[in-house]
Amino acid sequence: MQFRWRAQFIAILLFEALLSFNCGQSSSPDSPTLPPPDVSVSISPTTSAVATGQSLQLSASVIGASQTAVTWSIISPASNAGTISSTGLYTAPATALATPVTIRATSVANTSKSATATVWVIAPGQVSPTINVLVAQYTMSLPDGAKMKVEFGPDTSYGLSTWQESPPSGGGTVNMLVAGMRASTTYHMRAVVDLPDGAVFQDVDHTFQTGTLPATRVPQITVTTSGTLQPNPGVEKLTLNNLATQFSSNNPLQAIVTDLQGNVIWYYDVDPTGTANLSPLPYRFLPNGHVLVNAVVVGIAGDGIGGDLREIDLVGNIIREMNADELNRRLAAAGYNLTISAIHHDFCLLPNGHVILLINHWKDFTDLVGYTGTVSVLGDALIDLDQNWNPVWVWDTFDHLDVNRHPKGLPDWTHGNAIIYSPYDGNLLYSSRHQSWVIKIDYEEGKGSGDVLWKFGYQGDFTLDSGAPAAWMYGQHDIRFLSPNSTGIFTLGLFDNGYTRVLDDNGDLCGTTGQPACYSRVPFFQVDEAGRTAHVLWEDSPLDYSEAVGSMDLLPNGDVEFDEGFLRANPFNSRVMEVTKEPTPQPVWELDVTGQIGYRIRRIPSLYPGVQW
Repeated sequence: MQFRWRAQFIAILLFEALLSFNCGQSSSPDSPTLPPPDVSVSISPTTSAVATGQSLQLSASVIGASQTAVTWSIISPASNAGTISSTGLYTAPATALATPVTIRATSVANTSKSATATVWVIAPGQVSPTINVLVAQYTMSLPDGAKMKVEFGPDTSYGLSTWQESPPSGGGTVNMLVAGMRASTTYHMRAVVDLPDGAVFQDVDHTFQTGTLPATRVPQITVTTSGTLQPNPGVEKLTLNNLATQFSSNNPLQAIVTDLQGNVIWYYDVDPTGTANLSPLPYRFLPNGHVLVNAVVVGIAGDGIGGDLREIDLVGNIIREMNADELNRRLAAAGYNLTISAIHHDFCLLPNGHVILLINHWKDFTDLVGYTGTVSVLGDALIDLDQNWNPVWVWDTFDHLDVNRHPKGLPDWTHGNAIIYSPYDGNLLYSSRHQSWVIKIDYEEGKGSGDVLWKFGYQGDFTLDSGAPAAWMYGQHDIRFLSPNSTGIFTLGLFDNGYTRVLDDNGDLCGTTGQPACYSRVPFFQVDEAGRTAHVLWEDSPLDYSEAVGSMDLLPNGDVEFDEGFLRANPFNSRVMEVTKEPTPQPVWELDVTGQIGYRIRRIPSLYPGVQW
């Protein structure tokens, strides 16, 4: 009995010893394994861009585990994607890629958790000169969906910018024309690229040296400021004329843009030799970044001969063109019985891409009041060109106005000089200098009858509430809508040259014997279409007499700018003024041109659509 008890006791001790020994060892293979920690991984930056051959440091963050290490790898493309180091330093390949490189950071603590980032590889741009000594070409190869602009200026703070352009569908080359630089100056420039996923690439800095303009080709310009008032920002677009130096070696540029200090920063050489007597009449910057120019032979009478409509780029390369002969062929092919003499004075750009041309042509009459025999009369017509420059609508003064009303004499009967579009009703306003009328035409987006809806001016359809007849406009230029609306009750501005101004109800004219001298002015008319009444809201008057040409505009800062383009004291000088719109206007900024007529001069935001300098 005693022996059996002792044997049991020894067995128990041995079992407890065995248990104690096992507790100090690792668990058996059949024991459950602890799960990996639930972590989150992120990469910074998530989207980025780098130049070919350059490096970019990426960083990864792991949250949820004490072990924060990651492994780096390139997912796509499968080849030629560059390299990624164990520390996240990405080195781009030597050639650009059409798609971004995708890079993954994987958690060491939990290999099922990772994050990805994309890196675009962009080749640096190249800058080269063009045939226009003030314009550079900045070339880059970009992926589909990218948008590129170029910042430029005299130092690396840049300060100016182009608009954005995109490569062709599928990606490719962008050739940005960089314009807005002074002659004989070193500029810095760099491209800034917005990539499709939001990444931004800044190219390296490039330098570009602009060329020199011959001294005889640079217009003589002087700028004066008030010293206290700041002019409205932007640049000055000058449409000049060289009537004073026709067919001479002194052939200053006529289509130019200057900065507000009077330095030429862009030009189009419409008459390189000076022997063709061509003038830009007029030119305008287009929504597509190009420029539309009408190059016409201008005589002293200003009626014009021929005309060559050109769409050019900022260098001056012709994209497409159509001269008067080609326009006549297209008119005949479209069934219009109209042979033009000249495309002249103005064109109007419509929102749908159409262009309304102002042309003139001749017609013979034998029954005109005050004339005997056959008289050839020069009148105007408007031609609506579609996007392909084919005529689709025509309006002719001979069909809608009385040829026996010729207050300025014949043969130059109407002498139109401006067309504007009324967006509220789709109609057109046409300015006739020799009728001293602004005429509203039933256009209705090209579906209208062409009927004259009203005639605004002396002996027209409206009553002026005070100051008539002298307060009407005479020989006016450059009509402008100055209110948000263009129908009903609206504000109409223009440059009132004062040419043969009627002073009183007796019909006395300014500048004639015993009468006051002629003067010019800039009036704002409030026009009530329904009531057929008008009121002068504001005016700057009297101004020095500018017998012909001229322009005006209400600037965004509330100032008024106008161009006295043919000063009687010196007809081949022109003056531009920016003044405050106060009862007594104060001068803010002045630009004077010596030896050239200022046909149309006005402030524009920049050389690029939608960009303010």
